Amino acid sequence: MALADPPPELGRRLLATRRLTLDLAAPLSDADATIQPMPDASPAKWHLAHTTWFFETFILRDHAPGYRPFDERFPFLFNSYYEGEGERHARPRRGMLSRPSLDEVRTYRIHVDEVLERVLPALSPELLDLVELGIHHEQQHQELFLTDILATFAANPLEPAYGRFEPAAHASTDALQWTEGRHGLVEIGAPAAGFAFDSERPRHQALLHPNAIADRPVNNREWQEFVADGGYSTATLWLSEGWDWVRSERIVAPLYWDAEGTAFTLAGRRPLDPAAPVAHISYYEAEAFARWAGARLPTETEWESFAATADPAAGNQLDRAGPVTPSSGPGPFGDVWQWTGSAFLPYPGFAPAEGTVGEYNGKFMCGQFVLKGASCATPRGHSRASYRNFFPPSARWQFTGVRLARDS
Repeated sequence: MALADPPPELGRRLLATRRLTLDLAAPLSDADATIQPMPDASPAKWHLAHTTWFFETFILRDHAPGYRPFDERFPFLFNSYYEGEGERHARPRRGMLSRPSLDEVRTYRIHVDEVLERVLPALSPELLDLVELGIHHEQQHQELFLTDILATFAANPLEPAYGRFEPAAHASTDALQWTEGRHGLVEIGAPAAGFAFDSERPRHQALLHPNAIADRPVNNREWQEFVADGGYSTATLWLSEGWDWVRSERIVAPLYWDAEGTAFTLAGRRPLDPAAPVAHISYYEAEAFARWAGARLPTETEWESFAATADPAAGNQLDRAGPVTPSSGPGPFGDVWQWTGSAFLPYPGFAPAEGTVGEYNGKFMCGQFVLKGASCATPRGHSRASYRNFFPPSARWQFTGVRLARDS
């Protein structure tokens, strides 16, 4: 991993990232921050502590002279899945951690941040690379923070709003258009220079057959037509596993929709905007819709090639604390992550990062599908065309949508 910026810029981004996480948590009570609505989601308080544990463990513990951990019990509570760091609290029971309090977790963050700021100028290039990784890791958790608190409030019959804001302006509901994609040999994956996760490398050649990709994601109006046409009750549209999932979970619409044409959002329940990109759909739903529409999901290579010249910092993404919502911005980035038809598998020549941080991506390369782009909850500047988000096919509590593709 090459250092992306000189240390002063790295320090500025580190502090800005750490500050944004606290800003996102500012509207929450201790009770709000403790609840875990489902095993896939984590309490807001846990996100604040885990991202701090990451810096304490991989930067300060062994590389800050004289550093003593804030609390010797915290590594057991706030390790996520790093086997190399030992035993940990069970993920489905994170919501049982009424202690430490939210204020104690904030104090933990202050303690670690003060030491980070002090030792940053003296860190080796290798440790600065780990700081860079930690920034991107925390940005991932900022998005998880928002999607998890949305799931938390949606589980409350009172449906409390995380915040208040004006509905975003959306594009028209005009029929989607098709853009011819590249074909032949193309290169995908992150270049050798600059930050990227290990799963994005090495850059390599891939073969593309003639294809076309839609100029925008599928919107709510189109998804309502799918629902009205019996999309969720027509077995022939679904993969076998998807059909089993639909029936066993009694799925009839995207997550957070109701029968009255509204959806629950971070700003509370609101009428569906027909022009907004459909959000909170699973891979199973995306694949069934594509079949219904006479199209298919793009491959990872098709999507990355399509987006290669686009500005990854454009579009509707997270800039500051506050509620977010898909708003149908231009370009391939922002609004919703987009499911592809590609499994999350290693690239030819893939090698995980050295050390315990090598558990970050590689061990999840089974049973997951790749999503590309960015969402309205993705911190601006976090994503790029080579970025490989991934989730299991039933996941839909994230801001996940779909952009269609077809052969041409």
